[in-house]
Amino acid sequence: MNSSYLRSVILNRDDVPAFTDYPFNLPIIRTLTQLTFHPKVTYLIGENGMGKSTLLEAIAVSLGFNPEGGSFNFNFSTFDTHSDLTNFIKLIKGVDKPRDGFFLRAESFYNVASNIEELDHGGGAPKIINSYGGQSLHKQSHGEAFFSTFLHRFGGNGIYILDEPEAALSPLRQMSMITRIHDLVNQHSQLIIATHSPIIMSYPDSFIYELSEEGIQEKKLEETHHFQIMKRFLNDPNRMLHHLLE
Repeated sequence: MNSSYLRSVILNRDDVPAFTDYPFNLPIIRTLTQLTFHPKVTYLIGENGMGKSTLLEAIAVSLGFNPEGGSFNFNFSTFDTHSDLTNFIKLIKGVDKPRDGFFLRAESFYNVASNIEELDHGGGAPKIINSYGGQSLHKQSHGEAFFSTFLHRFGGNGIYILDEPEAALSPLRQMSMITRIHDLVNQHSQLIIATHSPIIMSYPDSFIYELSEEGIQEKKLEETHHFQIMKRFLNDPNRMLHHLLE
């Protein structure tokens, strides 16, 4: 088993000013005491509005990542909207320190790509884009740029925080991502992923935490709401469409 870079996150509940205020009123935060991470892959899943991205952002910022994403070295700000949740959590880290890391956010990946262009335009060598495959991320489709980052920039021996990576990936690319996750795990990496995709959450050596109004529950893939809905639809799409469109 891999050695965890990040073992758990604890919410300092006694310091929270009010659980009726944002972001503490979000279901995942309102019910959070301590969340333990798998040394290889941990998934955060659930419906929109549960607080997955907010918690993921707070963890990433506490680890030293830029709130909008990128590696540890990124320090740009397009629009400061991140919450102050990071001031109310405590990270329990492992003995080993990661040599690499990346915080990938679907919603702000364009800003990361733009910052790379700006830094490379300012001169200096080697070019930052070389570690992303060598081709401008803006000259690729959103999905191609995403996958190029997974493939080239994630170097192993690192911690990788991914927020809804499926947003830009076809089902085939999502399956390819499982292979890439396995490669990174074998290179002593730890991944924490917020996703709605049953394909992406299928990596077997992992924890899946499903978030709901009732709190946080660990689930097997087949027990998750996402998997069951997708399975029902694919098993009988005509029946599902009949109910949806009647």
